[in-house]
Amino acid sequence: MKISKVKKSNQRRTKLSKQGKLKSRRHREKKKNATQKAPQPRLNGVEQEEASDDNQDMLEMVEKDDLSFLENAISNKSYDLLKKIRLTEVPRETKKKKLVDENLEYRYEKTAFKGVEDEIGKEYKLLLPIKTKEGLVKTRAIEKEEAVEEQDEEVAEEKEENRENEVGAEEKQWEINDENLIELDDNEPVSTAKLLACREEVLKSRRYAIGILSSGILEDPELRMKNFAMLLEFMQERNPEVYITVRKLATASLLEIFKDILPSYHIVQIKQNGIKLKKDTLQLQNFEAELLKYYKKYLQNLEKTAKVLYKKGNAMRKVGDREIQLAMLAVNCMCDLLVTHPYFNFANNIAKFLIPLLDSKLQSIRETILKCFTQVFKEDKRGELSLSIVQQLNKYVKPRGHSVHHEVISVLLGLRIKDINLDKEREEEMKQKKLMSHKQRILALSKRERKKNKKLEQVEQELLETKAEENKKAKEKVFTEITGVTFTIYFRILKQTPSSKILSACLEGLAKFAHCINLEFYQDIVNVLSTLLEEGNLGLRERLNCILTVFVILSGQGSALNIDPQRFYCHLYKNLLNVHAGKSHSEIGIVLKVLVQSLISRHKNITRNRLIAFVKRIATMSLGLQHNGALGALNVIKTIMQQGKATQSLLDTDSGAGDGIFLPELEEPEYCNAQCTALWEIAALQRHYHITVHQFAKNIAWEVPSTGEGSLAPTIAKLNPLEICQEFDPAEVAFKPAVAVPKKVTPKVPSNHEFVNSDFKIYINDLYNRDVATNDIRLDYCAFIRKRKCASNGVSVDDRNYIAKRKRGK
Repeated sequence: MKISKVKKSNQRRTKLSKQGKLKSRRHREKKKNATQKAPQPRLNGVEQEEASDDNQDMLEMVEKDDLSFLENAISNKSYDLLKKIRLTEVPRETKKKKLVDENLEYRYEKTAFKGVEDEIGKEYKLLLPIKTKEGLVKTRAIEKEEAVEEQDEEVAEEKEENRENEVGAEEKQWEINDENLIELDDNEPVSTAKLLACREEVLKSRRYAIGILSSGILEDPELRMKNFAMLLEFMQERNPEVYITVRKLATASLLEIFKDILPSYHIVQIKQNGIKLKKDTLQLQNFEAELLKYYKKYLQNLEKTAKVLYKKGNAMRKVGDREIQLAMLAVNCMCDLLVTHPYFNFANNIAKFLIPLLDSKLQSIRETILKCFTQVFKEDKRGELSLSIVQQLNKYVKPRGHSVHHEVISVLLGLRIKDINLDKEREEEMKQKKLMSHKQRILALSKRERKKNKKLEQVEQELLETKAEENKKAKEKVFTEITGVTFTIYFRILKQTPSSKILSACLEGLAKFAHCINLEFYQDIVNVLSTLLEEGNLGLRERLNCILTVFVILSGQGSALNIDPQRFYCHLYKNLLNVHAGKSHSEIGIVLKVLVQSLISRHKNITRNRLIAFVKRIATMSLGLQHNGALGALNVIKTIMQQGKATQSLLDTDSGAGDGIFLPELEEPEYCNAQCTALWEIAALQRHYHITVHQFAKNIAWEVPSTGEGSLAPTIAKLNPLEICQEFDPAEVAFKPAVAVPKKVTPKVPSNHEFVNSDFKIYINDLYNRDVATNDIRLDYCAFIRKRKCASNGVSVDDRNYIAKRKRGK
């Protein structure tokens, strides 16, 4: 239904007033009459006479009838063209009075053709007239609204074009700055200072341009998308004097822009031909398409810059340090984009490009990408990107015969597969087989029963969707695939290259994810690890990881297996003394994990003699560790003593419970007779330089009391061995607790020395007063004593020397 323009404006006005957006004006300013003009300056002298003569000549040329008609029309204002013309001055008193006698023609123009000038070319239809103070006003409504909408769109487009032109004019100021640079003459010699000044001017102009373009994008990304093209051109700077700096600035600026404006979802571009979209939807689609196009170009430029790091051998040596730094910046930018927007477009492409650089010769590049992938694995809740990275790693490692850097394998330690159990997949397969056996019975059902079952399945599926069960199952499936690919890499390394450099990282991964392995593989893995330990070709870290893997397996589902861990206890007992405060102190974390798994978690499956032997060996090891390692070892002893009283006999020095002698050099803890000794190490640890170690040793010496004398503070007692080792780690060069400032001690005034023998005092003073350097007199205290004894016995010195020679047989 068509309504009038006045009614539309009233409705719009009412809507704005309800929303509170209408600004009401209580006191409107009075509009000045447009017909009034400023008084013209008076003409003086000859000019006034000439002007009056010209007016008189023009008036004489006009006929009297026409002149009278014009005078009436101007006075009555019946024609709009003649409103602003006045032949005679109106007195000030009559200006404020309203002209009551208006002409019919003027009234008709003001009512019937009101607003027609702005809407020329539109089709109207007459509506009912409106009665006003001035009389009846004929109203009209636009019959074709589409034409009005098209004109509105054209006006809006013109406004946008004008705004873009203004923006372009503002942002092209950097082009003008280049004209003001210092000009160098090719014929004249140039000084170094002038070259540096010229370079600084160029850099200044480039920085200004990059800053203007970047801030423009951040202010209004949809309108200023063309700035991306200009910034991408700066990434291709060719000036040999400034190209490294300009490329770095442009690359870093674009990185921050994309990190801010990129959405967190995946943009899908679908071409919908023949479908009309809303203006806002179409504008959003165009913006996303443009953004994706420039983001793709940016990534292509980064890959082109970072491909320098792919070169090997002599080709890599020819590359300069500046290009390598630029390539490292490109790699850092790609890592930041992957961490910030892991679900956006081209995330898989970035990961695929970075995987070969994990095997780069530059350690800084390997560490950067390792940190990036580890963070991606920890924050990836869907698992799709993690699965893609693990599959690409598997494809990269396999053809190279596992001759890669250890970062390629150690990156898998950041995966979130702790709660995945591969045995569930096998159980689900068994259930599917059972369901297939019922297929014949289901097919034998009637048509009505099958229709009923189909409806029930639909309802159950809808219920699962409301509970997000489908999402959960899909997620578990993805992480199960990740676990399968990860163990494929680990088992291939154990089977094909057990002596490679990446074996340590492989064993760490097996130790961390051993609870996810299928039960069928446990026996084979234990046998392989036992063979590796017996060959003796492994380092300390590898041996400890092998032992840790076995005990993790036996502490979980592998407890049902009939495996005797005695040989692994022997290997652990033998290797404990190899950990000390030197190079091997970094392995203290693995040692504590092994001790917790083998002694604390399996305390019900270990014999008394073996447990006592390990407590004695741990106390001996703690003497040679740093204070954080000693705290972790003592915490293990404290926990073992709290679990049972079997080891408290080591605190009694008079018990004599054992038969035989303690043999600390024996490698088998079962037969070393540790029950025949005592924890003498606790007495030494009570004099430790660290106050917390002293408290722990005192707590163990008092048989681990929870309260009273010898007890520990609650904040320390609740920590496990690994936590207390990390809490007091001195790697950050921070002593905890802080060392108190020493007190100021006033030195004592030295008192005068008192001689027991007065003759010796006279002798010393006599020698002190002489000039020793000139007379070559030496202080001989022994000669003075012999002389003193001879004088007391009445024997001369010569006689005494003669007696001494006779005694020696001379």
